[in-house]
Amino acid sequence: MEGVPCLRVSQCHAQQFRTCLQSKGALHPSLCLLKESDGTVLLPILPSCLSQLDLQSLRTMVASDGACEIVRSQSPLPSKKKRGKTSRIKLEQVLQELLESHGERWTEELRADVPRSFQRHEDLLLLGHNCFSLPLWKKMEPQLWSAVAKGLGAKRLAKMHQISRDGFRSPVVTMLLGEHSWVRHVDNRIRYEFDITQCMFSAGNITEKLRVAGFDCRGETVVDLYAGIGYFTLPYLVHAGASHLHACEWNPDAVETLQKNLVANGVSDRCTVHQGDNRQLQLCDIADRVNLGLIPSSEDGWPVACRLLKRTTGGILHIHQNVTSVLPNTAAIQAIKDATQRVSGKKADREVWQAWADDTANRIASLLKDITGAQWITTNQHIEHVKSYAPHVHHVVLDLECRPS
Repeated sequence: MEGVPCLRVSQCHAQQFRTCLQSKGALHPSLCLLKESDGTVLLPILPSCLSQLDLQSLRTMVASDGACEIVRSQSPLPSKKKRGKTSRIKLEQVLQELLESHGERWTEELRADVPRSFQRHEDLLLLGHNCFSLPLWKKMEPQLWSAVAKGLGAKRLAKMHQISRDGFRSPVVTMLLGEHSWVRHVDNRIRYEFDITQCMFSAGNITEKLRVAGFDCRGETVVDLYAGIGYFTLPYLVHAGASHLHACEWNPDAVETLQKNLVANGVSDRCTVHQGDNRQLQLCDIADRVNLGLIPSSEDGWPVACRLLKRTTGGILHIHQNVTSVLPNTAAIQAIKDATQRVSGKKADREVWQAWADDTANRIASLLKDITGAQWITTNQHIEHVKSYAPHVHHVVLDLECRPS
């Protein structure tokens, strides 16, 4: 397919530009990117979206002054469907050879037990829990894992079993092949290093990390109530220019990793890490901005966030939440719920997001009055959609401006 419109960018920023295009609905859904010999990458664009793209806006979101221009591909771009099918065929071929060497036959039941998707972390592949579950596979270990790595082009393998119920949302991951479980991600020139068996990494939050990186936080004190390994802490410090950030995290493994990532990115001198339950945090009246990046709900942190806001000037709360189309059965928003049942698709979802945001603004205003004894004005600045978990179940972020009246 020649002549496809593409965004030509430098290879080091290709993932960030790809995510930006995807968030705008402009990335071609069925074509793969193409690496050029000069070190640039071509990202295929839907022709219908070409006239709406603002290159300067894209550069700002990615914080890049490198290559960023619209071109027409001179070579055919590979199809995602074809590439994925090729990878799966190769994996099935090596597995069939392994079975034959053990005197076993390839069956449709075995085919259905082969992974269809996985997470790639450098040379490590993280498999989901719903694959290689049949007893026959067990008989072929450890040759099985060497075959899978060969088929998928990896050196290390791990398997996710579940998320633990230890309160830390620690992953339950088993290494299948390889001597160590540390991996590295580079997003928007920020280095995230972590042990995949100890800490979660959500690649789906990249659009929100890019948005945070575009904030102007110069001169501001920011508090990140659920810092993890630095998903949002680092963009606030590295790109948004926060004067100082207080990072709160109660998982000791995540705290250790966060401290290493702060040093690796050269921003440890502007960050204070508070280990433990943020509800016990002794700070108050210091924040210009508070990030509440916990899902499915950050509600337990709302009183803490309200105490942290500066009493004289207030600030902004960035409140994360998984919002569904099933609204709480309260009189204040029942009318909105009824209205959404008469519309469909994204419009219905957005109606629910707005209802949740309005209810949250009212509840935060009430909390602020209880804590400070004064009236506050809360204003919904923006509702950002981060990702979808299921039909009508969405991770959104509310930017809520809170000012004393």
